[in-house]
Amino acid sequence: MAKKTETYCSFCGRSAREVDLLMPGINGCICSDCAAQAYEISRNYLSEKGVEKIDIDNVPKPIEIKEYLDQYIIGQDRAKKYISVAVYNHYKRLAQKNDDVDIEKSNIIMVGPTGTGKTLIAKTIARLLKVPFAIVDATVLTEAGYVGEDIESLLTRLLQACDYNVKLAERGIVFIDEIDKIARKGDNPSITRDVSGEGVQQGLLKLLEGSIVNVPPQGGRKHPEQRMIAVDTKNILFICGGAFEGIERKIALRLNTHAVGYGVDAKNKRIAREKLLHYVTPQDLRSFGLIPEIIGRLPILTNLEELNRDALRRILMEPKNAIVKQYIKLFQMDGVSLSFSDDALDYIVDKAIEFKLGARGLRSIVETIMIDAMYETPSTDKTKFVVDKEYAQAQLKKANFEIMQQMN
Repeated sequence: MAKKTETYCSFCGRSAREVDLLMPGINGCICSDCAAQAYEISRNYLSEKGVEKIDIDNVPKPIEIKEYLDQYIIGQDRAKKYISVAVYNHYKRLAQKNDDVDIEKSNIIMVGPTGTGKTLIAKTIARLLKVPFAIVDATVLTEAGYVGEDIESLLTRLLQACDYNVKLAERGIVFIDEIDKIARKGDNPSITRDVSGEGVQQGLLKLLEGSIVNVPPQGGRKHPEQRMIAVDTKNILFICGGAFEGIERKIALRLNTHAVGYGVDAKNKRIAREKLLHYVTPQDLRSFGLIPEIIGRLPILTNLEELNRDALRRILMEPKNAIVKQYIKLFQMDGVSLSFSDDALDYIVDKAIEFKLGARGLRSIVETIMIDAMYETPSTDKTKFVVDKEYAQAQLKKANFEIMQQMN
């Protein structure tokens, strides 16, 4: 009987008895350990190779970026201009070669009422960019050791956006939404820790300024047995947005004017309440509850205006992804021609203003009006459906929309 020959790994030379798995090939074998090591080496090599160099000549210019945003977002010219310049300068930093002058990144903070388009600007610009982009929420963050997520988990979404290509992620852009929700709860000392306020702000400092942080691959909490991914945030641009509800009072107090009322000061003409955000400064953010260190790492401050009646009306109809266009498309797929009368559109806008819902509220109002039609029409032979003011009023009344909004 022939003696059975023992097989060895062609790379490390260990026998089949010394490894967990030995995989045979045409002219040799490879063990599971060498296969894992080969995977890591090839992955790192392809990661380095897959990062294209930025050619500034092929990058959209600030005016081009703003023109793209104009197709989807009505108004907010000031904020769109700031974002366009910041993104273009971010590309310049990535394209910069070794030089005596090191261009520092200019993180942005956007202040504006809910429903004015902060998140929409971020989502829209993500479609245009040639760098990884992620939108994350600051409300889930807490200090290490408490219920919630670690600050470093903000970068997990960015890693996922580029299939965990670390080199690609290190030149991306992160939009941190609801930044105002981590404001310091008060100036007075407390016996309890402010674990979701100032504690989170302190933790964000190293990310915003630039440092190497260990990121949990799946987000959430870091565990000792979990394998971490080291990410350098030096070239990651951070854009923050928040409603900062009530900051107008801080601004009015600083300007020594009236936030509400009809009084007119002889020296300082009363500034309309809706225009107060035009005068927001880092000092007001500090009064609201952001710590000076984090304000210093967000050097560009811009505001979004509260949407007036004309802007809300245009939002319903004009953008490429306008709300009315979306519903017309939905009905068109069932062979039904949908149209809205002018008085119905005016009524929808009036309700959004009445309940201070902003642009986001337009969708909920139209959805409430259209829900019965979307339920019944696909099962009928109708080829045309017109929404007028009377129908809109009846549907909102039927859904108790006004009562529910007043309860909120």
